[in-house]
Amino acid sequence: MTIHPTLSSDHCMIPVIKTPEDYLVFRITPQDTNRLAIVFDTSMADDSLTVCVEIFDPGGSTPTHRHNFAVEMFFILKGTGLAVCDGKDIPLNPGDSLLVRPTGIHEIRNIGADRLYALCFMVPNEDFSELIRHGVRETLDEEDLKVLRGVKY
Repeated sequence: MTIHPTLSSDHCMIPVIKTPEDYLVFRITPQDTNRLAIVFDTSMADDSLTVCVEIFDPGGSTPTHRHNFAVEMFFILKGTGLAVCDGKDIPLNPGDSLLVRPTGIHEIRNIGADRLYALCFMVPNEDFSELIRHGVRETLDEEDLKVLRGVKY
């Protein structure tokens, strides 16, 4: 194997590989209508980020909130949602992306009859993964695993 001359060979990073069965899943509070499956966070990435799959029950939503200095991005995998950002309604469908800048007041709602699945990135972490990990432990069910694996059903 040849190393490209502009790449340093003195530092090799082993990638972290996970499957949906490895994800830790939580509800932040027992009353929450969404679950968060941590894909990567500060404890695994050795950096200030959180990547999770957010799964909303029908009619579920996040509380209205904001982040002081983090950028949050959602990519809709499945379902129909509505983002309310600084008082503006934004419809969300599979393939749509939403970027919420720091201090933007926002919430995500599932307005469909089925679950809403969104890939969520937060950079920097701003204690997001710690908040998630202090919640109530949950699991992914068969439907969740099919969606995450891209299985048609």
